[in-house]
Amino acid sequence: MDPECSIRRKPMTNLVILVGRIARDPETRTTQGGTSITSISVVTDRPARKDGKTYKDKNGYTAKDSEFHRITCFNGLSQNVAKYCTKGQLVTVEGRIHYTQWEDQSGAKRYGCEIIADKVDFLTKGRSGGNEGAPDIDED
Repeated sequence: MDPECSIRRKPMTNLVILVGRIARDPETRTTQGGTSITSISVVTDRPARKDGKTYKDKNGYTAKDSEFHRITCFNGLSQNVAKYCTKGQLVTVEGRIHYTQWEDQSGAKRYGCEIIADKVDFLTKGRSGGNEGAPDIDED
C-alpha cells in the first residue's frame, strides 16, 4: 500500500477573522427572492514599515497602513447589521473569503474579493442608543 494514501488528510479551511472599524454606513438590498443582503466596509490598520522598520508620521505617531475589506451579510445577520451598525463602530467579523470574476461592458475580465460573514460581533455601540461609539459594557 502506498504510504501517501494511508496518511489522513487534514480538512481544508477558508476562515477569516477581522477586527476593525466600519468605514461607511451599511448598504442593504433585497433580492427578488426576498433575501436580505447588507454590505459593509471594514478597515483594519497595521504599523507601516520602511526598510523593514516601523516609523513615525509627521505628528509623532506610529504610521499605519490601512486595508479596506468588503463584507457581505445575508438574511438575519444582514438585518441586524443594517439595523445596529454605523460608520466608525468597532466590530469583529468571522466568515470566509469569496472571489468573483466577471466581464465588464468593454469585455475585459474583472475580479473581486469579499468576505461572506457568518458572524458579526459589535464591540462598540452603534444605532441602539444615544451613546454612539461608547463601549458596550454595563455602567453600574
